[in-house]
Amino acid sequence: MVTPGAPRVGVLALQGDVREHARALDTLGARVTLVRRAAELAEVDGLVLPGGESSVIDKLARAFELQGPIRQAIADGMPVYGTCAGLILLADRIADGIAGQQTFGGLDVTVRRNAFGGQVESFETDLDVAELGGPPVHAAFIRAPLVEEVGRAARPLAALADGRVVAVEQGALLGTAFHPEVTGDIRFHERFLARVASVS
Repeated sequence: MVTPGAPRVGVLALQGDVREHARALDTLGARVTLVRRAAELAEVDGLVLPGGESSVIDKLARAFELQGPIRQAIADGMPVYGTCAGLILLADRIADGIAGQQTFGGLDVTVRRNAFGGQVESFETDLDVAELGGPPVHAAFIRAPLVEEVGRAARPLAALADGRVVAVEQGALLGTAFHPEVTGDIRFHERFLARVASVS
């Protein structure tokens, strides 16, 4: 249900779990636009980068001439939330990217792709996220990345029991290694929308 006067947010719709994010944002009352072109990006106040295959999304973003506009939007302060592959795309540095792989950048972090192994090593766990309050976040890790280094500009929001960082924030940018849109806990989406509302 769209809330009157709600900010318009985009979901990068080149590959990945686009519908799940759109559904979560719609549940929270946002006006959702599926972004495949620069003109569509120009119409939104914030952007979600979904999970999927980061190298494929990177290539498609360049093919659709979206890489430059997204990088500029990030530089101009647009709120962006990346999950799983989206976190990789927001990272300034990739520890193990494929040959020629690029990111949009903006988050002062180093991320390792598929840090927990392949699909069969996917798992779910509960995470304490003090910034969100309330009960732990039930998080699904599906061929998930890991934040190996958090630079000075970014700060961790959540970590596994062994201390490995799986959620980070930096200004208007938010990234999670897991998929809140899959488990139905949409408090990270709420945090993202609050940031969008504060700058729109």
